Amino acid sequence: MSTTKKIAGVALAAALGVTTLSACGGGDTKDKPAGASDAPKSKTVTLVSHDSFNVTDSVLKEFEQQSGYTVKVLKSGDAGAALNQEILTKGSPRGDVFFGVDNTLLSRALDNGIFTPYEAKGLAEVKPEYVLDKEHRVTPIDSGDICVNYDKAYFAEKKIAPPQTLDDLTKPEYKNLLVVENAATSSPGLGFLLASVGKYGEDGWKDYWSKLKANGVEVVDGWEQAYNERFSGSAGGKKAKGDRPLVVSYASSPPVEVLYGEPQPAEAPTGVSTGTCFRQIEFAGLLKGAKNEEGGKALVDFLVSKKFQEDMPLQMFVNPVTKDAALPELFTKHGVVVEKPENVAPETIAKNREQWVKAWTALVVK
Repeated sequence: MSTTKKIAGVALAAALGVTTLSACGGGDTKDKPAGASDAPKSKTVTLVSHDSFNVTDSVLKEFEQQSGYTVKVLKSGDAGAALNQEILTKGSPRGDVFFGVDNTLLSRALDNGIFTPYEAKGLAEVKPEYVLDKEHRVTPIDSGDICVNYDKAYFAEKKIAPPQTLDDLTKPEYKNLLVVENAATSSPGLGFLLASVGKYGEDGWKDYWSKLKANGVEVVDGWEQAYNERFSGSAGGKKAKGDRPLVVSYASSPPVEVLYGEPQPAEAPTGVSTGTCFRQIEFAGLLKGAKNEEGGKALVDFLVSKKFQEDMPLQMFVNPVTKDAALPELFTKHGVVVEKPENVAPETIAKNREQWVKAWTALVVK
């Protein structure tokens, strides 16, 4: 997710820069996907994204062959940095479609008018709770949950039940066990702050963080440091001798630990505290002033197609948003379903994000 990310799938992020994901192929165009045009085979469509965008080569090649477009991806840092660049180049965008703006940044993107409305073919298959913009300036593409993860071995050894809720994290038995990311510098850090706002309200979240601080919460700059250095449950954290068995990460992190485990474990070594989560939703939009608007529309259609939606979980470790997309076995076996994540309306986030982060920094970091 945004973020970022962003995300438990950081291991798959490609290097910053413009990348042609695959060459345009030939092939019969009789069975064009919805939204495809009769554009010449040499036409290029450019996707601007954060660094965590990824897709299986064969899946992308099939789209290219059927649509007649060659896809290029311009990776531009994290979601916030990528969005900033599009706002600065409004009207003369660097590409045709932007992917990766999430619900924590959505109102900022919409208020700056960087997107052209387009109702994607296949939007009817998107679960309605993810459609946050009724003008269709952006299309939901994926979702993910920012949650506290726990080290199963630690809690089994100590014979302590792992925490399951935000309230639990303030209890004495979890003192000096939690590491979180800085809300001013990290997407999951901001998401976890927003989880507390969603749970305790605009008047109660500061009191909650005062309790967390008194209970020994540790703050680091970003996800990589928190998860792969300080957290005792991850493969990286074990190597770094991390001593914090609780970390803010993603609900998709346990499947990642299984996939990249050496040897691959039969069970995920980490668990998810499902009562601590914030739901992140990522969107794509047709950029205003796009040089290849028709190609951009076809690309947005592709991003909500069943083919891409089912490919996405193991490429970016996020969840599909369409009703007909099936999750891979790795997710169904080792992942968790977060039934009631915390949410905060994008317009409320946009109005208060800066002052919340400043207040959080003064309270927790300084």
